[in-house]
Amino acid sequence: MLTAKQHELLSFINHRLGETGISPSFDEMREALELKSKSGVHRLISALEERQFIRRLPNRARALEILKMPDLAVAKPAPIVAPTRIRAAANDLIEIPMHGRIAAGTPIEALQGTEAFAVPAALLGPGEHYALEVSGDSMVEEGILDGDYALIRKVDTAREGEIVVALIDAAEATLKTFRREGQMIRLDPANRHYQAQRYRPEQVQIQGRLAGLIRRY
Repeated sequence: MLTAKQHELLSFINHRLGETGISPSFDEMREALELKSKSGVHRLISALEERQFIRRLPNRARALEILKMPDLAVAKPAPIVAPTRIRAAANDLIEIPMHGRIAAGTPIEALQGTEAFAVPAALLGPGEHYALEVSGDSMVEEGILDGDYALIRKVDTAREGEIVVALIDAAEATLKTFRREGQMIRLDPANRHYQAQRYRPEQVQIQGRLAGLIRRY
């Protein structure tokens, strides 16, 4: 028998895998379940593993597999989604700006395009969004692959551990995990073959954080 929070987390992971094929991050799970820290998410994940509802895929970060769902006779809460998603039909499409390609490796010249990109409304939460095509492989251990379309929520600040679009020296944009290191800002890749990038705060302008991914086959 699962607790309410275990059930909510399992439903959220299953919902996200069904939408995008990619496991949600621990930060996304924490926010969805309104937990104060990621340690609570780790405990729930471990409990679900012990009960053989999920398993972690080896050698892949953020990779979870649903092994089974609770018996249908058990009342299940609705999947945890942002409020705006609840009102959107699954097949509704909305158009957001496509701002070109962004590096998930070495920074490339920032592009600003006017092309529109159609996105299922259910993938977007509140706020203003835009899309970028990912170029490079430095974020593969977060499940972000070359050719994926990153859905970015416009924000100008970042919290520790968030995956962000960072504009460097007002000229080059990159997709990395945001960290603070003393007086410097560190942008971390998610690929052991890449080095972290360090910049002075005045060199870095946050232009958004990762809200979702779309992969075309």
